[in-house]
Amino acid sequence: MDGYLGVIVIVALVALLAAGGLFLLFRPGRKVAPPPVKPPETVPLPEEKEKRPAPAGEEGEGATTTVPPPVKPAEPVVVKPELEVPPPSAGRMVRLRSRLARSQSALGRGLLDLLSRDRLDDDVWDEIEELLLTADVGVAPTQAIVEELRTRVKVLGSRSPEDVRALLREQLLVQINPGLDRTLNVAKHGERAAVVLVVGVNGTGKTTTTGKLARVLIGDGRKVVLGAADTFRAAAADQLQTWGDRVGAEVVRGPEGADPASIAFDATARGIEAKADVVIVDTAGRLHTKTGLMDELGKVKRVIEKKATVDEVLLVLDATTGQNGMRQAQVFAEVVNITGIALTKLDGTAKGGIVISVQRELGVPVKLAGLGEGPDDLAPFDPEVFVDAILGD
Repeated sequence: MDGYLGVIVIVALVALLAAGGLFLLFRPGRKVAPPPVKPPETVPLPEEKEKRPAPAGEEGEGATTTVPPPVKPAEPVVVKPELEVPPPSAGRMVRLRSRLARSQSALGRGLLDLLSRDRLDDDVWDEIEELLLTADVGVAPTQAIVEELRTRVKVLGSRSPEDVRALLREQLLVQINPGLDRTLNVAKHGERAAVVLVVGVNGTGKTTTTGKLARVLIGDGRKVVLGAADTFRAAAADQLQTWGDRVGAEVVRGPEGADPASIAFDATARGIEAKADVVIVDTAGRLHTKTGLMDELGKVKRVIEKKATVDEVLLVLDATTGQNGMRQAQVFAEVVNITGIALTKLDGTAKGGIVISVQRELGVPVKLAGLGEGPDDLAPFDPEVFVDAILGD
């Protein structure tokens, strides 16, 4: 009996426990989380192109566009300035004659007025002589002109204005000597360029004359290389570079204070390499070292001659300096064997007689005349045009 009672108690306990578990499992308010669902696999479409949202501000949200390939930025276009075409040298002095006449006509008018007087006594001849000396003709040429005029006037007797003008023109031309060879020696030697050495003190317009001469030669169809051997004057090389850039002439230069002879040699070598017709070398007018200017110029010439022949040595003189210019000319002539003279500022306050005196003293011709500030105001010197401009029409 006791055994059955124990079994009944055990069964009752098991039943109670089972009922309690069921109650806890299915009590109200608890939700059973469903098992996780695996998302379906996405199969990529063939040849699908990348899409991006349309840029902000475009109509239709969600619109897509094809991304263009990257665009290479355009390179900046460098526009070279148009090169200037200088006029040829032929006829330049005729075109510039009016400028020369305005500055030099006082000399011609004064001489014509004196020679046209009814009576030519000693006082008048003294005035004529003084006028010529004031015009920087020089003592010896003045005496020669006055003596010849006195002789010719006596022979003529009566004198018309036309006679007086013809007499004076003849005597001035005799002293200027139109027979001198004024040709610039710039003929090319086979494959080798001609070399022109430009010398003179600072302030005479030496670098400007070098640039203008390049224009004259380029106007005549020649290829020119410039050598900036004036390395001791600030901005001289830059000034020459500007002249060269305007007409397409290559400029060989070095740092400020560099050896001038080295620059001159490099310019000559470059002219030969580039098959240029002419190399023009601008030299220093003063130095900041203990070496004398004349010694340095002699060195420049000798160094160039290791590579080529110096065909022309042009001395640039400021015509307004008168007899001071004469002294400069004599010093340069002793060192570098001057072959020609370029007279600048003849259109200003210059005294035209300097043409006569400088040729007589140096025995070399005036080959170029500077008749203004313009880039093409350098002209081959023409004695007849010069005298006619002084005397007027």
